[in-house]
Amino acid sequence: MAMTIVVSNRKGGAGKTTVSVNVAAELAAQGLRVLLIDLDSQGHCAVGVGIKVSKGTPTVHDIFRRADTRLATAVQQTAFENLSLAPADPLFEHGEGLRDEGLLKRALAEEEIVANFDVIILDTPPSLDILLLNALTAANWVVVPFVPHPLSSEGVKQLMRVLFKIISGTNQQLKLAGFLPMMGNDHIRIQRTVTGDVAHQFGASRLLPAIRSDIRLAEAFAAGKPIRYFAPKSRGAKDFAELGTLLAQLCRDGRGSKTGRFG
Repeated sequence: MAMTIVVSNRKGGAGKTTVSVNVAAELAAQGLRVLLIDLDSQGHCAVGVGIKVSKGTPTVHDIFRRADTRLATAVQQTAFENLSLAPADPLFEHGEGLRDEGLLKRALAEEEIVANFDVIILDTPPSLDILLLNALTAANWVVVPFVPHPLSSEGVKQLMRVLFKIISGTNQQLKLAGFLPMMGNDHIRIQRTVTGDVAHQFGASRLLPAIRSDIRLAEAFAAGKPIRYFAPKSRGAKDFAELGTLLAQLCRDGRGSKTGRFG
Protein backbone atom coordinates (compact mmCIF):
# COMPACT_ATOMS: atom_id res chain seq x y z
CA MET A 1 0.00 0.00 0.00
CA ALA A 2 1.08 3.56 -0.72
CA MET A 3 1.91 5.87 2.18
CA THR A 4 -0.93 8.37 2.52
CA ILE A 5 -0.43 11.93 3.77
CA VAL A 6 -3.43 14.13 4.51
CA VAL A 7 -3.02 17.92 4.53
CA SER A 8 -5.62 19.46 6.80
CA ASN A 9 -6.69 22.40 8.92
CA ARG A 10 -10.24 23.24 10.03
CA LYS A 11 -9.74 26.87 8.95
CA GLY A 12 -9.85 27.94 5.32
CA GLY A 13 -6.98 29.99 3.93
CA ALA A 14 -4.31 28.06 5.80
CA GLY A 15 -2.46 27.07 2.63
CA LYS A 16 -3.61 23.44 2.38
CA THR A 17 -3.72 23.36 -1.40
CA THR A 18 -0.41 25.19 -1.78
CA VAL A 19 1.15 22.58 0.49
CA SER A 20 -0.58 19.64 -1.21
CA VAL A 21 0.45 20.61 -4.74
CA ASN A 22 4.03 21.52 -3.90
CA VAL A 23 4.70 18.60 -1.55
CA ALA A 24 3.32 16.25 -4.20
CA ALA A 25 5.65 17.78 -6.80
CA GLU A 26 8.67 17.54 -4.48
CA LEU A 27 8.06 13.88 -3.67
CA ALA A 28 7.54 13.11 -7.36
CA ALA A 29 10.81 14.87 -8.22
CA GLN A 30 12.57 12.57 -5.74
CA GLY A 31 11.44 9.54 -7.74
CA LEU A 32 8.33 8.57 -5.79
CA ARG A 33 5.19 7.86 -7.79
CA VAL A 34 2.67 10.33 -6.38
CA LEU A 35 -1.09 10.58 -6.63
CA LEU A 36 -2.54 13.95 -5.57
CA ILE A 37 -6.21 13.67 -4.60
CA ASP A 38 -8.31 16.81 -4.33
CA LEU A 39 -11.20 16.32 -1.92
CA ASP A 40 -12.04 20.04 -1.74
CA SER A 41 -14.71 20.89 -4.32
CA GLN A 42 -13.06 24.26 -5.00
CA GLY A 43 -10.84 22.15 -7.25
CA HIS A 44 -7.69 24.24 -6.87
CA CYS A 45 -5.25 21.32 -7.08
CA ALA A 46 -6.07 21.00 -10.78
CA VAL A 47 -5.26 24.69 -11.23
CA GLY A 48 -1.95 24.22 -9.45
CA VAL A 49 -0.81 21.48 -11.84
CA GLY A 50 -2.24 23.01 -15.00
CA ILE A 51 -5.13 20.61 -15.60
CA LYS A 52 -8.56 21.76 -16.76
CA VAL A 53 -11.49 19.76 -15.43
CA SER A 54 -14.30 19.78 -17.98
CA LYS A 55 -17.91 18.80 -17.55
CA GLY A 56 -18.12 15.00 -17.49
CA THR A 57 -14.50 14.52 -16.42
CA PRO A 58 -14.28 11.68 -13.86
CA THR A 59 -13.42 13.02 -10.40
CA VAL A 60 -12.63 11.67 -6.96
CA HIS A 61 -16.05 12.81 -5.78
CA ASP A 62 -17.68 10.19 -8.00
CA ILE A 63 -16.76 7.52 -5.44
CA PHE A 64 -18.88 9.34 -2.87
CA ARG A 65 -21.91 9.26 -5.14
CA ARG A 66 -21.84 5.58 -6.13
CA ALA A 67 -20.16 2.86 -4.10
CA ASP A 68 -19.25 0.85 -7.23
CA THR A 69 -17.23 3.70 -8.79
CA ARG A 70 -13.50 3.06 -9.11
CA LEU A 71 -11.05 5.76 -8.09
CA ALA A 72 -8.64 4.71 -10.85
CA THR A 73 -11.03 6.09 -13.50
CA ALA A 74 -10.48 9.62 -12.12
CA VAL A 75 -6.67 9.52 -12.21
CA GLN A 76 -4.93 11.76 -14.76
CA GLN A 77 -1.23 12.05 -15.47
CA THR A 78 0.02 15.63 -15.13
CA ALA A 79 2.73 17.28 -17.22
CA PHE A 80 5.16 16.59 -14.37
CA GLU A 81 7.01 13.28 -14.12
CA ASN A 82 5.73 10.82 -11.49
CA LEU A 83 2.81 13.10 -10.55
CA SER A 84 -0.84 12.20 -11.17
CA LEU A 85 -4.05 13.89 -10.08
CA ALA A 86 -7.53 12.72 -9.12
CA PRO A 87 -9.35 16.06 -9.48
CA ALA A 88 -12.30 17.43 -7.55
CA ASP A 89 -15.81 18.00 -8.86
CA PRO A 90 -16.68 21.71 -8.45
CA LEU A 91 -20.37 20.78 -8.47
CA PHE A 92 -20.08 18.40 -5.52
CA GLU A 93 -21.77 19.88 -2.47
CA HIS A 94 -20.04 19.19 0.81
CA GLY A 95 -22.53 17.31 2.93
CA GLU A 96 -23.98 15.26 0.08
CA GLY A 97 -22.91 11.76 -0.86
CA LEU A 98 -22.69 8.36 0.79
CA ARG A 99 -22.30 8.42 4.57
CA ASP A 100 -19.43 5.94 4.77
CA GLU A 101 -16.15 6.98 6.42
CA GLY A 102 -14.30 4.03 4.85
CA LEU A 103 -15.02 4.73 1.17
CA LEU A 104 -11.70 6.40 0.38
CA LYS A 105 -9.65 3.86 2.30
CA ARG A 106 -11.18 1.05 0.25
CA ALA A 107 -10.67 3.02 -2.97
CA LEU A 108 -6.96 3.44 -2.19
CA ALA A 109 -6.73 -0.35 -1.93
CA GLU A 110 -7.78 -0.79 -5.58
CA GLU A 111 -5.27 -2.87 -7.52
CA GLU A 112 -4.46 -0.05 -9.98
CA ILE A 113 -3.78 2.42 -7.18
CA VAL A 114 -1.63 0.04 -5.14
CA ALA A 115 0.40 -1.01 -8.19
CA ASN A 116 1.01 2.47 -9.60
CA PHE A 117 1.68 4.76 -6.63
CA ASP A 118 4.11 5.02 -3.73
CA VAL A 119 2.58 8.07 -2.06
CA ILE A 120 -0.92 9.55 -1.88
CA ILE A 121 -1.39 13.24 -0.97
CA LEU A 122 -4.90 14.22 0.17
CA ASP A 123 -5.97 17.85 -0.02
CA THR A 124 -9.00 18.35 2.23
CA PRO A 125 -11.86 20.79 2.74
CA PRO A 126 -11.90 22.85 5.96
CA SER A 127 -15.41 21.69 6.82
CA LEU A 128 -15.98 18.78 9.18
CA ASP A 129 -17.87 16.53 6.78
CA ILE A 130 -17.76 13.01 5.36
CA LEU A 131 -14.90 13.97 3.00
CA LEU A 132 -12.57 15.09 5.80
CA LEU A 133 -13.49 12.05 7.89
CA ASN A 134 -12.73 9.79 4.92
CA ALA A 135 -9.32 11.43 4.45
CA LEU A 136 -8.36 11.05 8.09
CA THR A 137 -9.59 7.47 8.16
CA ALA A 138 -7.50 6.58 5.09
CA ALA A 139 -4.27 8.38 6.00
CA ASN A 140 -1.02 7.25 7.61
CA TRP A 141 0.23 10.76 8.35
CA VAL A 142 -1.23 14.24 8.76
CA VAL A 143 0.44 17.56 7.97
CA VAL A 144 -1.26 20.60 9.52
CA PRO A 145 -0.43 23.87 7.76
CA PHE A 146 -1.32 27.04 9.64
CA VAL A 147 -0.83 30.75 9.16
CA PRO A 148 0.57 32.12 12.45
CA HIS A 149 -2.58 34.12 13.24
CA PRO A 150 -4.91 33.68 16.21
CA LEU A 151 -7.82 32.46 14.05
CA SER A 152 -5.67 29.85 12.32
CA SER A 153 -4.41 28.69 15.69
CA GLU A 154 -8.01 28.05 16.69
CA GLY A 155 -8.43 25.99 13.51
CA VAL A 156 -5.48 23.84 14.60
CA LYS A 157 -7.09 23.20 17.96
CA GLN A 158 -10.41 22.27 16.33
CA LEU A 159 -8.66 19.83 14.00
CA MET A 160 -6.76 18.23 16.86
CA ARG A 161 -10.03 17.45 18.60
CA VAL A 162 -11.17 15.64 15.45
CA LEU A 163 -7.85 13.80 15.15
CA PHE A 164 -8.01 12.46 18.68
CA LYS A 165 -11.48 11.14 17.92
CA ILE A 166 -10.27 9.44 14.72
CA ILE A 167 -7.27 7.73 16.32
CA SER A 168 -9.47 6.48 19.10
CA GLY A 169 -11.80 4.87 16.57
CA THR A 170 -11.54 4.44 12.81
CA ASN A 171 -7.78 4.95 12.32
CA GLN A 172 -5.59 4.09 15.29
CA GLN A 173 -2.46 4.14 13.08
CA LEU A 174 -2.75 7.83 12.15
CA LYS A 175 0.43 9.77 13.01
CA LEU A 176 1.31 13.44 13.09
CA ALA A 177 3.99 14.47 10.60
CA GLY A 178 3.93 17.97 12.05
CA PHE A 179 2.53 21.48 12.15
CA LEU A 180 3.65 23.61 9.21
CA PRO A 181 3.84 27.42 9.62
CA MET A 182 2.82 29.12 6.37
CA MET A 183 3.72 32.61 5.13
CA GLY A 184 6.25 32.69 7.93
CA ASN A 185 7.98 35.90 8.92
CA ASP A 186 10.02 35.95 12.14
CA HIS A 187 9.97 39.75 12.17
CA ILE A 188 6.21 39.84 12.86
CA ARG A 189 5.55 39.59 16.59
CA ILE A 190 2.10 37.98 16.36
CA GLN A 191 3.51 35.23 14.14
CA ARG A 192 6.25 34.47 16.67
CA THR A 193 3.66 34.42 19.44
CA VAL A 194 1.21 32.10 17.68
CA THR A 195 3.93 29.73 16.50
CA GLY A 196 5.32 29.68 20.02
CA ASP A 197 1.87 28.85 21.39
CA VAL A 198 1.54 25.89 19.01
CA ALA A 199 5.00 24.66 20.00
CA HIS A 200 4.18 25.06 23.69
CA GLN A 201 0.87 23.22 23.43
CA PHE A 202 1.90 20.36 21.16
CA GLY A 203 5.70 20.24 21.46
CA ALA A 204 8.46 22.08 19.60
CA SER A 205 9.56 18.84 17.91
CA ARG A 206 6.21 18.75 16.11
CA LEU A 207 6.90 22.00 14.24
CA LEU A 208 8.04 21.55 10.64
CA PRO A 209 10.35 24.11 8.97
CA ALA A 210 8.26 27.14 7.98
CA ILE A 211 7.26 28.04 4.44
CA ARG A 212 8.23 31.68 4.17
CA SER A 213 6.02 34.33 2.59
CA ASP A 214 6.74 34.43 -1.15
CA ILE A 215 4.58 36.00 -3.89
CA ARG A 216 6.13 33.52 -6.33
CA LEU A 217 3.97 30.78 -4.79
CA ALA A 218 0.82 32.60 -5.91
CA GLU A 219 2.34 33.32 -9.30
CA ALA A 220 3.19 29.63 -9.70
CA PHE A 221 -0.48 28.72 -9.18
CA ALA A 222 -1.52 31.26 -11.80
CA ALA A 223 0.94 29.62 -14.20
CA GLY A 224 -0.35 26.12 -13.42
CA LYS A 225 3.01 24.88 -12.14
CA PRO A 226 4.42 23.77 -8.79
CA ILE A 227 6.95 26.25 -7.44
CA ARG A 228 9.96 23.98 -8.11
CA TYR A 229 9.24 24.24 -11.84
CA PHE A 230 8.05 27.86 -11.94
CA ALA A 231 10.68 29.59 -9.80
CA PRO A 232 13.28 27.04 -8.65
CA LYS A 233 15.53 29.66 -7.00
CA SER A 234 12.78 31.34 -5.00
CA ARG A 235 12.32 31.19 -1.23
CA GLY A 236 9.18 29.11 -1.68
CA ALA A 237 10.98 26.56 -3.82
CA LYS A 238 13.81 26.21 -1.31
CA ASP A 239 11.40 25.83 1.59
CA PHE A 240 9.29 23.20 -0.15
CA ALA A 241 12.41 21.33 -1.24
CA GLU A 242 13.44 21.06 2.43
CA LEU A 243 9.96 19.95 3.45
CA GLY A 244 9.83 17.44 0.58
CA THR A 245 13.10 15.87 1.69
CA LEU A 246 11.76 15.40 5.23
CA LEU A 247 8.48 13.88 4.06
CA ALA A 248 10.16 11.67 1.46
CA GLN A 249 12.27 10.12 4.20
CA LEU A 250 9.17 9.64 6.31
CA CYS A 251 7.47 7.85 3.40
CA ARG A 252 10.48 5.65 2.69
CA ASP A 253 10.85 4.70 6.32
CA GLY A 254 7.22 3.67 6.27
CA ARG A 255 6.89 3.73 10.00
CA GLY A 256 8.31 5.57 12.97
CA SER A 257 9.25 9.22 13.16
CA LYS A 258 10.69 11.72 15.59
CA THR A 259 7.17 13.07 16.00
CA GLY A 260 5.69 9.69 16.87
CA ARG A 261 2.02 8.96 17.39
CA PHE A 262 -0.46 11.19 19.13
CA GLY A 263 -0.51 10.75 22.81
